[in-house]
Amino acid sequence: MPNASASKNLNKLIIVAALGYFVDIYDLLLFGVERTQSLNEILPIQFPGISESVLKLLNAIYGKLLLNWQMAGMLVGGIFWGILGDKKGRLSVLFGSILVYSIANILNGLVYSTDSYIVLRFVSGFGLAGELGAGITLVSESMSKEKRGYGTMIVATIGVFGAVVAGFMGEVITNWRYSFYLGGGMGLALLILRIGVFESGMFHAVKVEATIKKGNIFQLFSTKKNIVKYLCIIFVTVPVWYVMGTLVLFSPELSELMGLPEKSISAGKSIMFAYAGITVGDIASGLISQLLKSRKKAFAIFLSLTVIGVIIYFLYGGTSVTVFYAIIGFIGFATGYWAVFISTASELFGTNIRATATTTAPNFVRGSTILISILLNLIVSVCCVDKLLATKITGCIIIGIGFIALYFLEETFGKDLNYVEE
Repeated sequence: MPNASASKNLNKLIIVAALGYFVDIYDLLLFGVERTQSLNEILPIQFPGISESVLKLLNAIYGKLLLNWQMAGMLVGGIFWGILGDKKGRLSVLFGSILVYSIANILNGLVYSTDSYIVLRFVSGFGLAGELGAGITLVSESMSKEKRGYGTMIVATIGVFGAVVAGFMGEVITNWRYSFYLGGGMGLALLILRIGVFESGMFHAVKVEATIKKGNIFQLFSTKKNIVKYLCIIFVTVPVWYVMGTLVLFSPELSELMGLPEKSISAGKSIMFAYAGITVGDIASGLISQLLKSRKKAFAIFLSLTVIGVIIYFLYGGTSVTVFYAIIGFIGFATGYWAVFISTASELFGTNIRATATTTAPNFVRGSTILISILLNLIVSVCCVDKLLATKITGCIIIGIGFIALYFLEETFGKDLNYVEE
């Protein structure tokens, strides 16, 4: 009976972590889905009498600004929640972060100015930063080293489907405010499921040892080996957010530059098709890494598919609306190695800084959107090229760095996680 009870607790833990990530991704991508509609309502209130052309320009400017503030919140939140997870426990972060971003998103539905919009996107990002790392750390520490890849695959697959739902809701819910209310409401409802979920045994064992440093973020950079491990796992995954944060999120603008009619491409539909592909990709990459008994080989396969997807995007994206969305679906599948990424991130470091590493790494990847945007704008101004060519050059740089990071990345499949960093 103890084994049956333990299995039941593990199953509930995986379900809670997966649903938490589902709501996390729904809320994270919701701004991208509702960006145009929400700003088209708020900006005329803030700037009465503006023309349609100025509104379109301001929409793009504030869209990037709001996205960058959201990602800045995730960077700050990633550090805060990661350290808290190693000092106080994984469960406190899992549910604390859900509470913060749920309340922030409900309030987001009440905004009528860009200033309050910016503040709440930052707070939402701060809250969203904690759930994934805490959930994955709990699952990884609670499963056997041979099977934990399946657990993280389930969490990632169910989680990214939240983006598909966000894209779908963006199409069927006519009032963007209701979309934010729905996301916040789902998060608050999820907190009820926390009953019966237990803390990681590995964390408990380390917590009672007063001499062991816990949640010290500087330990990630204390040795050359740690620095290389940490930077490699981040940079090998940054191409995912080049695709999602640039090619997909700004697909309406890029599709026009490639020759498609104005307003023929919806950001909401692009996100929906991309994450439908990612959902399948996460299952495939997770299974491949388990079957090949290698995280690195799975990374190599899907990073190569990403290269193919990006090339097809720029070569044939302007053919037709149908072709464009089909390409978006494929490129989503190609970047569906997030499941392998979060598995590897949780396996790279010891129990005393595992939550810190597993929580900060995804948020630095997501936060790379800011640096990608800066790089793209720098290429436009310095190289005197148009935005489309600059986006292509940026992609070459980002993906090239990804392959270099993969070469130096440590293989973690089957690694025993019951150890601490000195």
